[in-house]
Amino acid sequence: MMKKILLLSDTHSFLDPRILAYAKKADEVWHAGDIGSFEVTDALEKIKPLRAVYGNIDNNALRQQFKEDLYFELEGVRVFMTHIGGKPKKYAKGVLDKITAYKPDIFICGHSHILRVAFDATNQVLCINPGAAGKHGFHKKQTLIQFELQSGKAQNLVVIELGDKPTKDS
Repeated sequence: MMKKILLLSDTHSFLDPRILAYAKKADEVWHAGDIGSFEVTDALEKIKPLRAVYGNIDNNALRQQFKEDLYFELEGVRVFMTHIGGKPKKYAKGVLDKITAYKPDIFICGHSHILRVAFDATNQVLCINPGAAGKHGFHKKQTLIQFELQSGKAQNLVVIELGDKPTKDS
């Protein structure tokens, strides 16, 4: 069986309505932290199953609802998701230990607001940061990633660029 995934991060309480159309086409939505408010997760959960981790800006209520790290397997693919993760050769403190222990096929993080997809050959893990989907932060473009999981592989990865981020007043 195949699962279509929509991956986003760093909404910071802003859920662009265009994201909902992409969520409807997915089987699951994954949020890599800095959610900002329950309005974001509630809207996504009304459409599709949601897997999310909390980020550094998320309050106590969000931290009680969501975990700092998620480890799961879907369609034969082992996934490790956290908010502050870094990148290959420059992982955040403690992340490499978790990658080494869990041996995920995919490592997902957010935080940097920088879209990055890279294969870490040393640790045999695909590292994905979807960039930022919200309007707060230094990023210029709102980005998401969609991909499919099937038979133990991630495939058909597509970067979705929603365009220039809205101004804080819009």
